[in-house]
Amino acid sequence: MKKLLLILCFLLGYTSAVAQDTYTVNGETLQLKTEIDGQLDLLWNVIDGKYRYFVRTSDNTILELKNTKSDSGDYLEEYKSTLQNVTSGTDLSTHKVNLTLGSLRNFIDKYNGLTDLNYNSQVTKSSVDLRLGIFGGISNSPFVGNDDNIKTPVFGVELEILEGKTMPRHSGFLQLRHTFDNDDFQYSTTELSLGYRFRVINTSKFGFYGDVRFATLNLSKATISYLDEDDMLVTENISDTAFDAPFIFGIGADFKITDNSYIFIGYNQLFAAFLDNQGNFSTDITLGYKLSL
Repeated sequence: MKKLLLILCFLLGYTSAVAQDTYTVNGETLQLKTEIDGQLDLLWNVIDGKYRYFVRTSDNTILELKNTKSDSGDYLEEYKSTLQNVTSGTDLSTHKVNLTLGSLRNFIDKYNGLTDLNYNSQVTKSSVDLRLGIFGGISNSPFVGNDDNIKTPVFGVELEILEGKTMPRHSGFLQLRHTFDNDDFQYSTTELSLGYRFRVINTSKFGFYGDVRFATLNLSKATISYLDEDDMLVTENISDTAFDAPFIFGIGADFKITDNSYIFIGYNQLFAAFLDNQGNFSTDITLGYKLSL
């Protein structure tokens, strides 16, 4: 269990290490993130509580974009001159460029598109991407008492909300799934869950992700039998409604099969931060089909 926890923490925390490297600029050693990667790169980070921005040219020269104040209190806007020099040869104007991540990103992305025909825009779209999926599989309901480790069918639907950009890494999802019962394991539940997903491997055709369900609503039914004080067999039908914040972790992958559709597989309910496993390692596996709306 400790190994699984370490693996999932690594997967979901991977985002903090993506596109961040160490550079030496004017004798100063800095950890910088790569925001735009192209003919002209945009690097940045928050250093000592201050946003600092840099450009890296095709010959690996790194220049800081500055906006210092004069003695009279006016901003000198040196960054505009720096940008004008490194983008010379184009008709781009720096007049309306602000020293903000969004404004710099748009300007440098546009420059890269003008100077490299093979460049793909890295600017986030204004809208989000929605994917609607349907899935089925099996589950041994690892957080419920199941002495014989019985597997029962699972069926569900999912709405995934992704970042509005090419090959997004982050997404949230709303999932509705029903776990069926059978004669050997008379427990069923309908679960509505809200979660987060991060794609550790993310290519145009394949994505591998870790996810966490941080809020669940379960409508459960179970049939139990026991002997009463007179040794008579008593059978009871129990219904229960429970809202939890269990932080249930899982992993999965999706495979792009057309421009707007995917096959996805999930290995779910590996463990939870606030639910106890009842003795059976998870066998909760689903396979589904997802369509971009």
